[in-house]
Amino acid sequence: MEKKPVSLAPDFREMVKVWKGGPYVPRAQVGEFSGGMLHPKTMANLDSRGEGPERVKYGKKVYYHVDKLAEWAEKRASGQQVA
Repeated sequence: MEKKPVSLAPDFREMVKVWKGGPYVPRAQVGEFSGGMLHPKTMANLDSRGEGPERVKYGKKVYYHVDKLAEWAEKRASGQQVA
């Protein structure tokens, strides 16, 4: 019997399913959403360079749609070029 390779990449789709914070993730809570894999300061730095996920700004606060954030994070974790 052949063993299938085990993927060590995080399952961000599962994170979307268990996220209880609504359809948007505040930048300040990306750590909670991702189980600590993402950090708000890192996201701010990536956003300033145009490398972060699509975002919404409301006043001074930044939010990410959970689906867009998960899609972006999956691509980044897999080493794909993220636009």
